[in-house]
Amino acid sequence: MSDENLLQREAKMMKLEKLIAERERIPDKPFPIPAKELLKRYEQLYTGAISDVLREFCLLDQALPGHLRPLRDSDVVAGIAFTVKSSPNVMIRGEMSFRTKMLDDMGEDHFVVWDTSNDEKATLWGGVMTATAHGKGVRAACIDGGIRDTKQIMERPFPVYYKHRIPNGSLGRCLITHYQVPVKIGDVVIRPGDVIFADIDGVVCVPRDIAFDVLARAEEIRANEKTIFGWVAEGQSIHEITEKGGYF
Repeated sequence: MSDENLLQREAKMMKLEKLIAERERIPDKPFPIPAKELLKRYEQLYTGAISDVLREFCLLDQALPGHLRPLRDSDVVAGIAFTVKSSPNVMIRGEMSFRTKMLDDMGEDHFVVWDTSNDEKATLWGGVMTATAHGKGVRAACIDGGIRDTKQIMERPFPVYYKHRIPNGSLGRCLITHYQVPVKIGDVVIRPGDVIFADIDGVVCVPRDIAFDVLARAEEIRANEKTIFGWVAEGQSIHEITEKGGYF
């Protein structure tokens, strides 16, 4: 019996089918509007509004860890999650061919989200990766680990969110093991196809199945806040503003 058949048999014996289906689920619900329009409208918003809407949906753990910082504070970007998983490893064999295949599969409007398994030693993103991704129409990258070639990255209009900078290359220090599978960074499970939105305050994952509903509600919040700011500018009192449904 092959290893694959043995694993399938054991999974059935342990009744893991439902757990596997849920944990490894990759959403494919179509958006009600073109993806480019959806992403453009997200980019008119800000992470605070998105986070508040996700709370209304009873989703309190959709913000990636606060240690992820923007390379440029001015960047505001939304994209479709393209997930990558790597881990510290001394092995090198097969790494370059697997990385090449992964890069080939990256495409237009993707937002790379990279789970490094808490790697502290290696660089997972640099100048060549940026040039390649940007050339393919990828929108941004979020690396829960190290980057390098910062000057080369900043020469291109390509947003990068990262944990730290370090000059060490990845070969012999880490190995890419999976891509386009669900990953977990901090408390957040990110699935391929989810909407990733990032600005100066951080990175938020919006589950694909509710991405349009979240967008529409966040646009309402933005409009409401413009009204509230207007009331404040007019000198209205806190009592007057709260009586009219305003908040602080």
